[in-house]
Amino acid sequence: MSSGDSATPATSVAKSSHGTEKTSDVYSVDPKLPERFNNPDWFEGYGVKADKQHPMYRTTTASTYGARPPCAHTMPTKFRGKSQKFSEHLGRAGMYRNDSLHTTVDKKYCDKT
Repeated sequence: MSSGDSATPATSVAKSSHGTEKTSDVYSVDPKLPERFNNPDWFEGYGVKADKQHPMYRTTTASTYGARPPCAHTMPTKFRGKSQKFSEHLGRAGMYRNDSLHTTVDKKYCDKT
């Protein structure tokens, strides 16, 4: 790796207020990195054992995916968020509505004769 690479580990490792290391303590991170990615201990719900799960919902990957909580080495060091330009415009303008000519016969809901 080159010396300017953002994934190069830092020389000192410090602990966050909760006792686990922060991503920025181990790696040089992007200044625009959201705070949640700099604090892996904020993520909760990991470590559910496969034997404690209901057998109906157990899958073959239940013991691998989500078995360990994230750490500073598995967190992203850069954040490339997508622009919300399209969604913001759609929210202001509204969804597209098809007002073309309908050629089907209307269904009678009440057929009392």
